[in-house]
Amino acid sequence: MCTAKSANRPYAVERRTYHAVRPGFRIVEMQIGPTQTIPRHYHTEARDTFYVLSGSIRVRMRAPEAQVVLALGESCAVAAGCPHSVENAGATSAVFLILQGIGEHDFVALA
Repeated sequence: MCTAKSANRPYAVERRTYHAVRPGFRIVEMQIGPTQTIPRHYHTEARDTFYVLSGSIRVRMRAPEAQVVLALGESCAVAAGCPHSVENAGATSAVFLILQGIGEHDFVALA
C-alpha cells in the first residue's frame, strides 16, 4: 500500500489523483483503506460532490446533523461551509471522485 499525504492535508490516503484543476473547480480521485478517514473539515467557498467508483464510503455532516452511506454509482453533495468527514464504510478499499467547486478550495480542519 502506498500512502499519499499532501503537504496541506493532515491525513493519509492510499491514493490521490487530480484529474482536473482549474480556478474555482477541481476533480480529485481518492482511494481510502478500510480504516482510513478524512477528518472533519469544511470548505469556505467550494461545494464537495462525492461519487463512488468502488467500495463504499460514509459521509458525516453537521449543521444539520446527517450521514449517508454511498456505494458504487451513488453520490451526494455537501454545501460550502458545512462541516463534514468521510470514512471508508466497508472491509475493502473505496475509490471515489470528489468534484470541488465552484469557488476557491480550502481545507479548514475542525477538532
